[in-house]
Amino acid sequence: MANTTQITTGKVRFSYCYLFSPRASQDGGPAKYSVTLLIPKSDKATLAKIKAAMEAAKANFIAKNNGKKLPPNLASTMHDGDGVRENGEDFGPECKGCYVMTVSSTNAPVIVDADKTPITNPQELYSGCYGRAVINFYVYDYMGKRGISAGLNGVMKLYDGEPLAGGVVTDADWDDDWEDSDDDLLG
Repeated sequence: MANTTQITTGKVRFSYCYLFSPRASQDGGPAKYSVTLLIPKSDKATLAKIKAAMEAAKANFIAKNNGKKLPPNLASTMHDGDGVRENGEDFGPECKGCYVMTVSSTNAPVIVDADKTPITNPQELYSGCYGRAVINFYVYDYMGKRGISAGLNGVMKLYDGEPLAGGVVTDADWDDDWEDSDDDLLG
């Protein structure tokens, strides 16, 4: 039987990449690998898969918890990038026209390029590049809070994009003027 709660996204943009080493939890929980996915609203196929996987996760929760009811407005890890964050602030301009979803795992995700070759250099995968993700939806019921989230299983980098923070140095960034500068150093 297929796992109906696991999906592979279409092309998304990666942000807040903590994929090669886990990030410490702000609430004292375990450190987690994570990434924020910027999912274009125009990607109807991925959005349909997400909706179906969320419904399957809800059904799994109810079946495993003897029909326990879920609130009608279940908290979700997916947010409208054209709206505001939970704290009332606007999402960044990179989120416009997208749904924003942070996914995480205590286990290291599989990280590959478009040819499915493992990526081992953390600088190759950064906030702003484009790829796909394998995620698994589940319902949580923890300390009085209930919601639906997704675990991170793997990411595939498709191609580079404009970095969202910091910078990425490419071969084109190096000029050839260094050869003439040796004389200046020698005096």
